[in-house]
Amino acid sequence: MKHNLYLALAITAATAASLFGGAVSTGCTKAGATGLAETSPDGSISLQVGVSPDGKVYYTVEKSGTPVIDTSYVSMDLADGAIGRKSKVKDFCHSTFDETWQTVWGEETEIRNHYNELRVKLAEENSPVKEYDLVFRVFDDGFGFRYEIPEQAGLDSITIMNEDSQFHIHEDAVTWAQPWDHEYYEHLYEPSPVSRLDTVTTPLTMKVTDNLYLTIHEANLVDYAEMNLRPDPGTTVLHSFLTPWSTGEKVFAKVPMQSPWRTVIVADCPGDLALSRLMLNLNDPCKIEDTSWIEPGRYIGIWWAMHMQDWTWCSGPKHGATTENTKRYIDFAAANGYSGVLVEGWNKGWDGDWTKNGDKFSFTEAYPDFDLKEVNRYAREKGVRLIGHNETAGGARNYEAQMDSAFALYHSLGMNTVKTGYVNILLDGKELHGSQYGVRHYRKVIETAAKHHIMICNHEGVMPNGWRRTYPNIMAHEDMRGQEYDAWCDDGGNPPEHTCTLPFTRGLGGPMDFTPGTFNFTNPVKPNTHPQTTIAKQLALAVVLYSPIVMSSDKIENYANRPEFEFLKRCPTNWSKTLYPEARIGEYVTVARKNRQGDDWYIGSITNAKSHDAIVKLDFLDEGATYTARVFADGEKADYRTDPYPVDITERKVKAGDVLKLHLANGGGAAVILTKDPSNLAQR
Repeated sequence: MKHNLYLALAITAATAASLFGGAVSTGCTKAGATGLAETSPDGSISLQVGVSPDGKVYYTVEKSGTPVIDTSYVSMDLADGAIGRKSKVKDFCHSTFDETWQTVWGEETEIRNHYNELRVKLAEENSPVKEYDLVFRVFDDGFGFRYEIPEQAGLDSITIMNEDSQFHIHEDAVTWAQPWDHEYYEHLYEPSPVSRLDTVTTPLTMKVTDNLYLTIHEANLVDYAEMNLRPDPGTTVLHSFLTPWSTGEKVFAKVPMQSPWRTVIVADCPGDLALSRLMLNLNDPCKIEDTSWIEPGRYIGIWWAMHMQDWTWCSGPKHGATTENTKRYIDFAAANGYSGVLVEGWNKGWDGDWTKNGDKFSFTEAYPDFDLKEVNRYAREKGVRLIGHNETAGGARNYEAQMDSAFALYHSLGMNTVKTGYVNILLDGKELHGSQYGVRHYRKVIETAAKHHIMICNHEGVMPNGWRRTYPNIMAHEDMRGQEYDAWCDDGGNPPEHTCTLPFTRGLGGPMDFTPGTFNFTNPVKPNTHPQTTIAKQLALAVVLYSPIVMSSDKIENYANRPEFEFLKRCPTNWSKTLYPEARIGEYVTVARKNRQGDDWYIGSITNAKSHDAIVKLDFLDEGATYTARVFADGEKADYRTDPYPVDITERKVKAGDVLKLHLANGGGAAVILTKDPSNLAQR
């Protein structure tokens, strides 16, 4: 479903509704003053826009009368001028839009897209850009704004040297952030006051008060550089900082142009942050006409044993990606209801120092001991899909040269998913991942894959920003410290609070390929490194950390004779409803999700290094029905430091309004399956 708000200015609301599937009303007013305002549909968020006497453009934001963002200036420095520095308001337009759109997959079946828009048309002095628009959309859960430069005489392109979009936070809030220049965003989110931040990535989440939380990010990042945030030292003023080209420029753009949306979620509690769909609503509607081939699912992989050094990625006596070994994994997947098997190290290019071999990888030629055609035939026979792994070592040009032929080959063999990787600080030895160069490449991969009916799970890419609405074949991203750090990181693995922070930081960008599900914590390579969780928490992470495709990380041998493996086998990855009964960032979080393919609910509850008693009121269950709650909880002696393994599995009958009490051990968790009883009769 597509809509065009430019067109909406010229047609009636009734016609707009029939065209767009949503209610639209618009109005334009000549500027009689520099003060402009817009509110959210429910009136709780109010936004003011203005121009200072010397021509600087700014905005402010309040929530229920309380200041949220103080005077924040917005401007761009161009190679030969600027905008936002000597501006005058020409006119402005107000409009409103309201629709409900259906997700291809996700945390709920449908999403409401309801906002009020303020379009401010500005004229600029002493600049090649004589006129431009600032567009603000205000939702009940936050707002977004972007720059638009329309066609104008004598201007066909611009070079952006700096974009200074400011966010002047009213209070010195506590933030959870990671440095912008760390490898692949794989850093722990450290709490810090705004005033003490260094340059950080987005999403940047902050607690302003006990009932006010903010997250700054971006949406619809297309042919532009990724946005980071840098503070004025010792203040609460944050400035956008675009990831540069190697030559220093930030963006080369054709006119007309639109910047990405700069987004701010405004929420009363952490759970509301996680439930916001503002970023998705600020991306374009789906461009794939037939999405029937896009299939969420759970998979296993020839992967963890390589980290344990049982096998190697490269060819040789310990090569993991052999035909025989892959068939063994396919048999396990078929027997246990898994839809896919990831195979890393199957293709030529892994020999030697592969991190420097970005131009040597082949994405169609397999090693001699891996029969690509036969393995795919065998997988299809078993009702399983092979998931191809395309590690590029940052060789973007080499990958682009092979993508069409590789994706066409995979599709012809029955493969429908590829995990991509870019383990190198620079793409093609020159450009940063978050630069315009990198953004162009990653978007090209997604669009090319869609043409060949291939889903993508992207590692070492750019921070997700809502592309999945437009191209729902981009299923998940890594772009965080995932479970692999529990295999080889010298610091011992991800600390317990890490996964209690991710849903409200990195998780707000989009689905996370964290790969939970390790059951054996013995590490012969690094004895002091292992998951800093209990086994019950490993189960719960399958619900808490959202992704439509989820890998159970461990070797298949480690799942044998483990009754708790039942939960991973049964847990869906596609949902019709999602709720957050309780959450404190970095401390604990409980998530409840309803299976999109049935009436069952799944609950995941996790805590940090401290034990926690989760209290879950089951008011989301259907009235008049009873459910069987199958609970996978930490055993009596469970503790992530001393004994992570005990899991108690119990059952009880519950109904709407009951309270489920779950005791989480230190570093622990609980996972619950709520199955509606066939009788559908209330029982006490």
